[in-house]
Amino acid sequence: MTIQRVKSKWAKTKIMLKSDYLRQFMPVTKLFDRTNLRTMLNEYGMVYFKPINGTFGNGVTRIERTTTPSLGYRYQLDTKIMFFSSFEQLYQYLSKQKKGRSHIVQKGIHLLRHQKRRFDIRVMVQKNPRNVWEATGIIGRLAHPAKIVTNYHSGGTPMAIERLMSDHASPSELAAFKNRLRKLSITIANNLEASYPRLKEIGVDIAIDAKLHPWILEVNTLPDPFIFRKLPDQSVFHKVYRYAIAYGRFKRKRVKPSSGG
Repeated sequence: MTIQRVKSKWAKTKIMLKSDYLRQFMPVTKLFDRTNLRTMLNEYGMVYFKPINGTFGNGVTRIERTTTPSLGYRYQLDTKIMFFSSFEQLYQYLSKQKKGRSHIVQKGIHLLRHQKRRFDIRVMVQKNPRNVWEATGIIGRLAHPAKIVTNYHSGGTPMAIERLMSDHASPSELAAFKNRLRKLSITIANNLEASYPRLKEIGVDIAIDAKLHPWILEVNTLPDPFIFRKLPDQSVFHKVYRYAIAYGRFKRKRVKPSSGG
């Protein structure tokens, strides 16, 4: 039986929004159109413009209202920065950029920083050998200084959450926070599984604000297990990989027979 993958960010968002528990951790997210973009920029000052089916942070754009009227709106995609003096100019540019693909607009969360660089958290959730969801790994992702996304493929640096959170939480606070992230991520997996019964693994991307409130940025149904190799504790990766073999993502390596007599 093949492992189920769900590309659409909007489809996953709609399922999670049905949960009263999950809703409190979800930034306001709407389909891109003129009204939603204008309303959300006016209300929040910063939004993210994302392709519904994008991966690796590709196409994710941050848009901010500036305090300088002549500059109007600041746009950043990867390392490209532009300014639009009017909302109409911004909207027309985004409409061309989307190239017929559906996009969402998500309320921007001001991420915590480590050494002046933004970071977020990836939680790996997998079906364990007893077919029960388990949060098997938590890792931080430190953004490239010049970029808005934290993905490893976009120049982000995987790093232990203990190191990234050292200026923001005591060891006991961090232990409680990690438990909260595990509970949240397992709840997400159970909610999505109700609609997608062949899911076996998810990667939950979580932003943390200044009040240490977690925000669900995105859920990936084809998460990269190999970033956990970057952790000092190699047992985390070994568990993640062992579970992935058990549910069929990777083939078990055959042990070659001994050539001895």
